Amino acid sequence: MTDLFSGYQTRTGMFDDWLDQRAIMRAWEDFLTYRDLDHSRTSGVRREILESWSRSLASGIDATAGLAPMDETEELLDDARQKNADLRAAAAQKPFQKIEPLLSEANVLLILTDADGLVLDQIGDLRTHHAARGIHLIQGGKWDEAAIGTNGIGTAIRAGRPTLVHAYEHFCQGIKGWTCAAAPVRDPVDQRIIGAVDLSGPPSIFRPHNVAMIASVAREIEAALAERQEMRRIRLLEAFLDSGSAQSSRDAVVILDRFGRVMYHRAPSGDAPDPRAPKLSPGQQFIPLSGSMSDQDIARATPPDLRPKGISRLFLDGEFSGAALILPPRPASAAARPAAPAEALRIPPRAGAERDELLMIGQAPKFTAAVQMARRAAAAGSAVLIQGETGAGKELFARLIHTSAAHQGRAPFVTVNCGAISAELFGSELFGHAPGAFTGATREGKPGKFEQADGGVLCLDEIGEMPLDLQPYLLRVLEQRAVYRIGCSRRRQVDVQLVAMTNRDLGQEVEAGRFRRDLYYRLGAITIEVPPLRERPCDIPCLADHFNRAVAARMGREPLVLSQDAARLLIGYAWPGNVREMRNLFERLHLMVAEDMVTPEDLPPAFRNAPRHPTAVAPEPQPGPANLTDLEEQAIRHALAAEEGNLTRVAQVLGISRPTLYRKLKTYGIRRTYE
Repeated sequence: MTDLFSGYQTRTGMFDDWLDQRAIMRAWEDFLTYRDLDHSRTSGVRREILESWSRSLASGIDATAGLAPMDETEELLDDARQKNADLRAAAAQKPFQKIEPLLSEANVLLILTDADGLVLDQIGDLRTHHAARGIHLIQGGKWDEAAIGTNGIGTAIRAGRPTLVHAYEHFCQGIKGWTCAAAPVRDPVDQRIIGAVDLSGPPSIFRPHNVAMIASVAREIEAALAERQEMRRIRLLEAFLDSGSAQSSRDAVVILDRFGRVMYHRAPSGDAPDPRAPKLSPGQQFIPLSGSMSDQDIARATPPDLRPKGISRLFLDGEFSGAALILPPRPASAAARPAAPAEALRIPPRAGAERDELLMIGQAPKFTAAVQMARRAAAAGSAVLIQGETGAGKELFARLIHTSAAHQGRAPFVTVNCGAISAELFGSELFGHAPGAFTGATREGKPGKFEQADGGVLCLDEIGEMPLDLQPYLLRVLEQRAVYRIGCSRRRQVDVQLVAMTNRDLGQEVEAGRFRRDLYYRLGAITIEVPPLRERPCDIPCLADHFNRAVAARMGREPLVLSQDAARLLIGYAWPGNVREMRNLFERLHLMVAEDMVTPEDLPPAFRNAPRHPTAVAPEPQPGPANLTDLEEQAIRHALAAEEGNLTRVAQVLGISRPTLYRKLKTYGIRRTYE
């Protein structure tokens, strides 16, 4: 095996500092000799590789194995490919189709597997494909960590995050001549891992940022899956609406997909959130469901407190695709509580936070998509880039990632404002310093923000302000998962999920030479775009109602009442300061308005003088105070008239999905067609 990397060091010497292959090989041999990490010399091996070696050893993997096991029959492979048809179609639809022409002479394979590491599809260089046959890195090969030890595919699935396994880092001797970067692919409905995508080839293809690229491919597959799931969800809703199954607005409705997962839950009209809702959360596995089940079988499978009074089996293109369950009304005592104005996501408060900052309210598709991406990013554990205008709520998304991670917010959450630290102190602030490392350094030394955030989330706000000469050090920390304090040669391992935030276009900053391209690609593998409020017009009424009530409660007074003209100005305003501007507006109104009624004269001049934003739909003014629920109904009626009943365009203008529009039409008793 000593000839495996002959010539390799000279070809890729630029990465010698990142991984010392000879040291890793010695550590592997030492680990197999002592079979104990505590007594092995493994200081130069990454933590995630050591953990995987330990799992491989505990699983009884033969470290001298030369190839992965294979599915014994073609029928088993065909069955697996059929079960994963959606995953395969999503991969072929976008990334595989785009990337395939680029791989013909690139010495790499792009591989798709199921959740068990079984290779379903692969594309790439023919010579590399021929070499891959020798280790069964082909269709039918089983690359689960429990089958072949530490490897990109199996370890990424086992760890639940993008993973790079390079050469001697593999556990089995026969596959140490390969390098691979893999990322898990998650179901957009319930976030379970359903497969993995992998980039494999000879050691010469190794680049640390391969893991960022493959994570981006996985996100593209997930986005394509989400589109397919959303289209299926919309079609299920339309099939249910066309069936006319729910005759009463007091009926609760649950729509399940063909696997029995909740695709939609409608509480009875006018009621408070259903106390049974945790069992009915979108993506929740409600019951095992199949096309062979009768209505009686479905009813028997449901929990006793959710036994349906009606069942409607839903078919798409002639195939069983799900079921709608009509639940009986809840007791009057439960239905009497007031309803929340909109979906609200609670995040545990940080010290000193205002109570009204702790809600993420909205139902606009762009907003909910960003929330779902934040939850997926939390599960992946990779670096995340959050982009959005000032005041749009980027830090709330960072805190959502923190609370949605496996530690559920119990680990540290450390924030650094990159624009508020001088360039001279930036390195010390992030990486720490040794005693007396520079003029002004403390005698005891000081841990940096990375060490303080170990095990949790480090949030770098205004990442675009980071000095250019320090950006390579940040990239190195992300790749090595280790820091060196200034003035100290000791390597300190850190396990930190980095969340970077900016209101700049980092792509333009890269082109202008103000931000490193490699760091941008590393951070941008998972990007969350926080939409500005002007792109969420359907959320303006519920947000205004929330801030109005929150400020009133804090001041010990009744909420203000908006006149119809004032409410119309709020909906038509472009909100350049976004959600923060709205919160500040209601702080001002509660301080300045002596009466309970807010008129246009009480609003700042910018609201009265600004032209109506084109994406906002305002209702025709009517006399009397505005109830925000009535205002929403009028906005829908106004949009229906303006778009001549075209529901697709109405949903686009209002900034909501078609299923949400259908639900609101039914809630307000508005006819689905314009006459």
